[in-house]
Amino acid sequence: MIIREAKKEDAPSIATFQLAMALETEDLQLDKPTVDLGVAKVFDDPSKGTYYLAEKKGQVIASLLTTFEWSDWRNGTVLWIQSVYVVPEERGNGVYKKMYQHIQQLVEQNDQLKGIRLYVDQTNTRAQQVYQKLGMTAEHYQLFEWLKE
Repeated sequence: MIIREAKKEDAPSIATFQLAMALETEDLQLDKPTVDLGVAKVFDDPSKGTYYLAEKKGQVIASLLTTFEWSDWRNGTVLWIQSVYVVPEERGNGVYKKMYQHIQQLVEQNDQLKGIRLYVDQTNTRAQQVYQKLGMTAEHYQLFEWLKE
C-alpha cells in the first residue's frame, strides 16, 4: 500500500467516496454535481487543502483531505483532517492508520505545521476508537457550527 498526494485525475474517485461517506455516516444524500465541483476546486486552488490517497495494487482504496487553520497561539498552521473514507473491504486493515502516520510525518518535518485536528460525528464511535488508538484526544474543544442549507 502506498500513500500519495492526489492528482486532479483522482477527483472522480474522491467525489464518489464523499458521496458514499455522507450517506453511510450521516444518512445524507449529497448532490453529486455540487460534490464534483467542490472536489475540483481543491485542485484548482491549493490554498483550500490537499487530498491524500491510499492505493493498493493500483486501486485507490481511501482518501482524506487536509485543510489549514492558522493558529496565532502557535504562530503556525494546524492541519485539519476531513472527508476520510476507506472502502468497506479495506476497513480494519490499518489503511487510515498509515494515512494518519503519513500526515503526522509531514507535520513533524515542517516547523510551520503545529499539529493535526479533526472532527467526527458524535455517533461515529468506530471512527472515534480509531482516532484514540492513534493517540488523538477529544479533551480540549467541543465543536459548534451553523451551516446554511
